[in-house]
Amino acid sequence: MTEQVSAADLEALREIDTPTVCNVLEMVAPERRGYGYTVQHLHCIFPEMKPIVGYAKTATMRAKQPSRFTAAEYLDVRNAYFDYLDKGDVPKVSIVQDLDERPGYGAFWGEVFSAVHKAMKCQGVVTNGSARDLDMLAPDFQVLAGVVAPSHAFVHAVDWGCEVNVHGMVVQDGDLIHADRHGAVVIPTNVVRDILSQVDLMVRQEAVILKVARGTDFTVQKLKAAWLASTKITK
Repeated sequence: MTEQVSAADLEALREIDTPTVCNVLEMVAPERRGYGYTVQHLHCIFPEMKPIVGYAKTATMRAKQPSRFTAAEYLDVRNAYFDYLDKGDVPKVSIVQDLDERPGYGAFWGEVFSAVHKAMKCQGVVTNGSARDLDMLAPDFQVLAGVVAPSHAFVHAVDWGCEVNVHGMVVQDGDLIHADRHGAVVIPTNVVRDILSQVDLMVRQEAVILKVARGTDFTVQKLKAAWLASTKITK
């Protein structure tokens, strides 16, 4: 079961952008350097929003073809999905994989579902599928979507509480997610405190290089020396 992180640490993570989290994650958990994050472009509907941080509520969906259920039967399916969404640790982040061979035929995300998910304590969504109603999405609800498209077609939930893969990021139900306009990453909860403690170190290491690179008296020799000096900053 995913270890719950303190509210203070979750809020501290929201003060760090996702690329920085990825960089520091490489320092504290080097085995995760090559996986656990999105590797394709996602449309960020609210790029000025702070990062969202929360526990994954996973689901899969399709939209190109109708569901196998009748309309009446699908009401029960959707209600079961809502029951799942309502449970679990908060805050939450919805992670939805569109299973259609060409994701985006129909939008799972728009005015109504963004409001519903926000009401159930989701900070936002990361999906390879599509979003619409961009001017009517719930406020302070981040949407990272693979596609922006106008129709919901035959959109329907297929499964939930399952493993999903969104643009190369494999997510399990309950994983801790960090996302902003750059994309998203899964953070192992056991290294959260390590990440927060090492951010300052990384900033100080980079500052040595940036000072030279941005200086008016730049030379390659100074850059080499600065890069070497940065490696010697270890605490």
